[in-house]
Amino acid sequence: MIDVDLVNRKMALILGDLQRLAPLAEKEREDFLSAYENELIAERLLERIIGRLIDVNYHLITESGAPPPSDYYESFLRLAPLKIVPADFATRLAACAGLRNRIAHEYDEIDPTLVHDAIRSTAKDIPEYLRLVRAFVERQS
Repeated sequence: MIDVDLVNRKMALILGDLQRLAPLAEKEREDFLSAYENELIAERLLERIIGRLIDVNYHLITESGAPPPSDYYESFLRLAPLKIVPADFATRLAACAGLRNRIAHEYDEIDPTLVHDAIRSTAKDIPEYLRLVRAFVERQS
């Protein structure tokens, strides 16, 4: 059974971080790149947002009766067969799992221009993800 309180709590935290991220997402690339602190703040907010998205994904998938995904990338893809998000949107969102891993585990030097691109796409895509998840949860209740 989907824990509506858990999902709502995670979504509220995501929204709060999206609001904090918004001023950075609005900056032009050159302005964003002019201060190293912008990248650090953006990376941390992205890591928190993506981690919470993954938490929501795993909860929705497993509580819908499906086995847990094998990895974070798959957690986004598995939303499509459950009719939570469209398949093309799930594929686009899944790319953020790799970014989260690079940030969290410091696998490689992260290109700050990619961080800027990521915060812009996050600012656009995540509100739609939240809307679709909310609609799914309401259908299940």
